[in-house]
Amino acid sequence: MPKHIDLREAINAISDVVQNRPRPIRQFDQIYMKAGDMVLQSEFVAAWADGKRLAFIGDGDAISVCVAYLKERGTVEYGPSQITVFDFDERIVQAVKRFADKERLAHIDAVLYNCLDEFPALGQYDCFYTNPPWGASNNGESVHVFVERGMESTGYAGRGLIVIADDEELEWPKQVLASTQSFALERGHYVSRMMPRMHGYHLDDAPELKSCNLEIAALPGEARTVESRSITDPNRLQNFYGRSTVPRVRYVRERKRLDYGNANENEYEFEFLEEPR
Repeated sequence: MPKHIDLREAINAISDVVQNRPRPIRQFDQIYMKAGDMVLQSEFVAAWADGKRLAFIGDGDAISVCVAYLKERGTVEYGPSQITVFDFDERIVQAVKRFADKERLAHIDAVLYNCLDEFPALGQYDCFYTNPPWGASNNGESVHVFVERGMESTGYAGRGLIVIADDEELEWPKQVLASTQSFALERGHYVSRMMPRMHGYHLDDAPELKSCNLEIAALPGEARTVESRSITDPNRLQNFYGRSTVPRVRYVRERKRLDYGNANENEYEFEFLEEPR
């Protein structure tokens, strides 16, 4: 790790967050980062966005909560001054809110938001983080939509951290990386750093696939009018979540339960001991 922290303390903190996190929905490319890599990533993001207002454009991994929790526990002494998660999955939004309330995390909040809609907080953040659908079937167009919303969150004047696939053997991650860098440059941003093959995932059909950190920053002197528009171009929506039709789901709604943090009854059944004769 770049900075000396108590590794046991950090792992235990991330374990608390993972316990609170809803299970992924694979059809929306919700693929969760492995716990050890979450520790490293959370510490890096805490230092990268220290003292800044940070927007998460989607956050199934719950890196946002990890960053806030590590700072609150004193595991790290740095971190963003404000964190807001924008996600279309109400389960994720409510999980952030419940954990923040339970652990008294005052500087993190979550908003139900679909990135196909206009962004609701133009220019209110200093930097953004996104781990979007990786765009294997649309040459990164789904990545670009999430990145564009991130740029809007900073008023095209801040920094961004993009987590996308990175593999030496496969062709499509290289094509997506190239198209994403071109997309950023066209919108007044340059790549300031790339950290290759940083993260592993719980991904059954490609267990060795890694992702990188692609850091971008607004070009100095670049002025851009911030205007958010809903995404309506069918070319941008094709194969948005892998090889599928255009998105039809606006929000994933949470079914209310009273036993959050415990196994749901539809996940198990009992086989009883035989009664004594």
